[in-house]
Amino acid sequence: MTLKNIIYAALTGAMALSGSQAFAADTLRIGVEGAYPPFSMKEPDGSLSGFDIDIALALCAQMQRECELVEQEWDGMIPALAARKYDAIVASMSITEDRKKMVSFSEKYYHTPTRFIAKKGSDIEFTAEGTKGVRIGLLRGTTYQCYVEKHLPNAIVSLYANQEDVYADLASGRLDAQISNSIQAVDGFLSTDAGQDFDFIGGDLDDKACLGEGVGIAVRKNDPLAAELSAAIEAIRADGSYKAENDKYFAFDIYGN
Repeated sequence: MTLKNIIYAALTGAMALSGSQAFAADTLRIGVEGAYPPFSMKEPDGSLSGFDIDIALALCAQMQRECELVEQEWDGMIPALAARKYDAIVASMSITEDRKKMVSFSEKYYHTPTRFIAKKGSDIEFTAEGTKGVRIGLLRGTTYQCYVEKHLPNAIVSLYANQEDVYADLASGRLDAQISNSIQAVDGFLSTDAGQDFDFIGGDLDDKACLGEGVGIAVRKNDPLAAELSAAIEAIRADGSYKAENDKYFAFDIYGN
């Protein structure tokens, strides 16, 4: 059985109240990535874990829905949603105006800064002139691609299907810098052996048009599921479920302002 066919029983607590209680609706299929630690990752046994995964399951439990997690590479996330491969995307997807033209979003479920990483002591200036000929790697189809193409037109940009490959090429010297979520970068690279010679260069990046207004859950355009998910996010924030999942991975509340 593949992970795509694994059904996650997210309603355990609610079912304990009544052994005969049925799920409130049909299975909610959620698109996830599995290659973006600590938000989504694969365990040695092949199971999925991470903050996005746990939040998805917590929301299913809150909504009293059976939950199926469907793995999908990042750059195919929105097309697969449109093709009804799943009903919602919980994969650290930033809410941007461009994406709102294609999908509808829940309210945010976290908001963390975007930053560049390069070798420690690097003198790269992340300006249009300062990055002329600089090799920058990033995840294809992300807000980071929008930012680099808009602000750093003279950089040599390499696009990747997953974040792990970006870090591998940065560590090997095939890239001079990379751009990503700062929290993910600490756990996924800077705290590893491969990342010991690297650090953040420059401060938090600010461009809402490209980088968005936080991370939300994407659904098909005008699907009322967006409002249902927003209500569930508010509920798990209120009842402590969100904090319990947050504290497994982070030393502070990543919900943001």
